[in-house]
Amino acid sequence: MISADVFRDQPTLTGPRVRLEPMGPQHFDGLWPMTSDPEGRRLTGTQQEFTEADIRRWLATRADQHDRADWVIVRRDDDQVLGEVVLNDLDERNASIAFRISLTGPAVFGHGYGTEATRLVVDHAFDVGLHRIHLEVFDFNPRAQRVYEKCGFVREGVLRDALYWDGEWHDAIAMAILSTDPRQPSPAS
Repeated sequence: MISADVFRDQPTLTGPRVRLEPMGPQHFDGLWPMTSDPEGRRLTGTQQEFTEADIRRWLATRADQHDRADWVIVRRDDDQVLGEVVLNDLDERNASIAFRISLTGPAVFGHGYGTEATRLVVDHAFDVGLHRIHLEVFDFNPRAQRVYEKCGFVREGVLRDALYWDGEWHDAIAMAILSTDPRQPSPAS
């Protein structure tokens, strides 16, 4: 069992190339383009449209949510916002939580930022006492599947026809990592 307010004091996490900052209103300009990027929306299965007001309201409430952690991924070299990484849907009794990551668009895909951010968050989650981190990734996103596997996530099953996108059904692949699973540590900052 883990405390429901496990993320009350959410830290900044730092790796060699990225810094994960607790998400807040100051990140609007960096995150807003991500909400309308067609490829990012497809990869995450985001079908809902968001307004600027929706995103501003969302960002204003992040610091008040102690049962989840929302970070902005920032490139250390130039402070460019690269995306978000989130732990949410905490199951306190089972010390389990869901993982989500989204990058700002194709210009930042394939550079290892997502891998570094994922490792930092996984290490932090296990350091604060969580036992299981789980996620779903769509069948048309093999790049993300490889990143998750590199970070220690194991394929657990398939949710058939979980997403209807552009007139076609797609499976979601369920993956998870346990605190007892072997994994590569996050690179030192």
